[in-house]
Amino acid sequence: MKALLALMLAAPVAAMAATPFDGTWKTDTSTIKTSQRSDVLAIKDGMFICSSCKPAIKVKADGTDQPVKGHDYYDSVAVTVVDAQNVKLVRKLAGAPASTVDYAVSADGKTLTLSYNGTQGAQPVTATFAESRVGKAPKSGNQVTGSWKPSSPPQVSDSGLTATFTGTGDGLQMKANGQSYDAKFDGKQVAIMGDPGKTMASLKKVSANTVTETDYRDGKKVEVTRMTVSGDGKSMMVDDDNITTGTKMTYTMVKQP
Repeated sequence: MKALLALMLAAPVAAMAATPFDGTWKTDTSTIKTSQRSDVLAIKDGMFICSSCKPAIKVKADGTDQPVKGHDYYDSVAVTVVDAQNVKLVRKLAGAPASTVDYAVSADGKTLTLSYNGTQGAQPVTATFAESRVGKAPKSGNQVTGSWKPSSPPQVSDSGLTATFTGTGDGLQMKANGQSYDAKFDGKQVAIMGDPGKTMASLKKVSANTVTETDYRDGKKVEVTRMTVSGDGKSMMVDDDNITTGTKMTYTMVKQP
């Protein structure tokens, strides 16, 4: 009898701890809208140049690891020119593989396909991006050279699209592909565990259905994400402002069964 009474008393408390954010959410890539500017790439004089990267990258394209500075998730890149229409880029962090990007230009020179494979999470994240050339193709040299603008929604593996939230009454717990945090709605920074970039997160509750997450690295604000759950609890609108890259993005996440 005492055990049953204790269970009955505990039930309302558990219900009160639940939030509209509770559950696993998956990004609907067809809803992604971004202010991303064109990717500006060049293979010139034996060098790989990414002028649009933040910070810009200029390294030898000889397949060897080249040190780069100012990037949170990699500190070296190795660029291999496969042929006139294909380039391979391998990123590492402290000597460990971080991600690979294969650039492939179509036969007509108008489309660039980027195949991404990230290995810094609990599961690999793969993605394919299609971009259209801006301006004319180079008359000679590697066809990757030029300006490229995203032309269609990316195709991303589930490991890079899902996140799980759990309400704690005065905050949220988050888990996503090996990364996690347990933060209160007090604006205090907590570590995102498992994040190679050593990011700190802080949460603020705007309303019952809206929370803002602000991320920091080395004490500097790098990203602000506003998450709003719909009234029916089936979808979540996300507004993301990446201060580091200067890119703003909106997309919808759908609650999973």
